[in-house]
Amino acid sequence: MFGKITPCRRGYNSFGGASRILAYRLHKPVTVIGMMGAGKTAVGRALAARLGVPFLDSDAEIEAAANMSIAEVFARDGEAFFRDREAEVIARLLATGPMILSTGGGAFLAERNRRAISEAGVSVWLRADLELLWQRVRHKSTRPLLRTPDPKRTLAEIYAAREPIYALADLAVDADPGYSIATMTDHVIRVLLTRPDVLEEE
Repeated sequence: MFGKITPCRRGYNSFGGASRILAYRLHKPVTVIGMMGAGKTAVGRALAARLGVPFLDSDAEIEAAANMSIAEVFARDGEAFFRDREAEVIARLLATGPMILSTGGGAFLAERNRRAISEAGVSVWLRADLELLWQRVRHKSTRPLLRTPDPKRTLAEIYAAREPIYALADLAVDADPGYSIATMTDHVIRVLLTRPDVLEEE
């Protein structure tokens, strides 16, 4: 599981021995994508705290607007209705400026969302293998797509279908069972710094 988050604008660099305090300037929205259980919300929150920008979650925004859970929206209105609302929310959030946006696992599958994310900023895929994802989601009842007789097989099928599309992301960072949130956040920052139009050290 993830370790403890220590929110701060100036983070310690965990690479290369002695730590030095770093500060960053984010120029564009960063959208964190990936499978359920990849750590989008946990890492997204830590990343936003480290960079001193807002963290927004498209699923949370949808739930607030609908006054019900994502699972309830799926059950009442169906996936097509949910995906339309999701696209509207993502476009609205991206227009607010530099921030970290976490999206639902299926959001990046839609070409309209990929286009909106790319035009506004950059996408970062948190790439985790199937076994790690299963360990993280197996005891959670909040995943509507896994409410099947064989949820692990369902997860594997979703994983196989989505992975080629996630690979279209601008950047990718590999997850590891041994990584804490802070370590994963360090890796994301290091990858974002390869895009100075998105993130720069101050």
